Amino acid sequence: MKPTASTTGTVIHEVFRRAYERGDRPALIDLRGGHVYGYRRLVTEVTRAASGLVRRGARRDQVVGVHVSTAGAQTLAVHTVLAAGGVAAPIDPGLGAEEMAAWLRACDARTLITTPDLAETAILAAEGSRVRQVVSLGSALDAIDFRSLLTLEPTALPAIDAKRQDALVLAGGRMSHAGLLARMAELDLPVRLAESDVVLATWLPDGGCELPALVGLGVSKGALVVAAGGGDLSGTSHDFSVTVVTSSRGTLERVR
Repeated sequence: MKPTASTTGTVIHEVFRRAYERGDRPALIDLRGGHVYGYRRLVTEVTRAASGLVRRGARRDQVVGVHVSTAGAQTLAVHTVLAAGGVAAPIDPGLGAEEMAAWLRACDARTLITTPDLAETAILAAEGSRVRQVVSLGSALDAIDFRSLLTLEPTALPAIDAKRQDALVLAGGRMSHAGLLARMAELDLPVRLAESDVVLATWLPDGGCELPALVGLGVSKGALVVAAGGGDLSGTSHDFSVTVVTSSRGTLERVR
């Protein structure tokens, strides 16, 4: 299923517009989550899951909490929400259930996407908010399995107005599609990513926009993003012939 509704200027269009022609080339290696996503697989799962969310009642502009523990899970969740016409609310996985419920109420989230290791906290937080459904990227008690979204009869994705549509809800306010694309461009300035680049990402999912912007940038440029799970970073850099790394200052640095 190809993305057809998102127009030029949306995050989905800019990130995935060349994904099909790049085929099975690896786009994201999530070492912590143990997954490898090729370009075509990534865009296919995002668009099919977005269609599944729409089938389950998701509406344009609705806020969806994203409470996950790995870069791969956050990438799937955030872009699925955006493709469905929604607004993703990244949540720091370190938050407790009460704090998380308060944030979900504040941004009026009706759906929450989580991972099995965080599902217990997610379910408790959902009970204290207006969330109606919890989706887990993997089997979890009292949650809808993300994979079930891929099996629902495909339906049309909503058209997105790139000029007014919000992409993220952050603690400091909302970020539009244009704002997220601008952050991607800002990250790219010192390195100018190319298809030959391999980016070592050490940033973890939190309540900010940095990791979504980084992975979105890498995929849009045709690069390979390797999300580290800790351990020997120098060994990881050598094994994958890394050319660009993330820094603690929230920037990218070219190392070769």
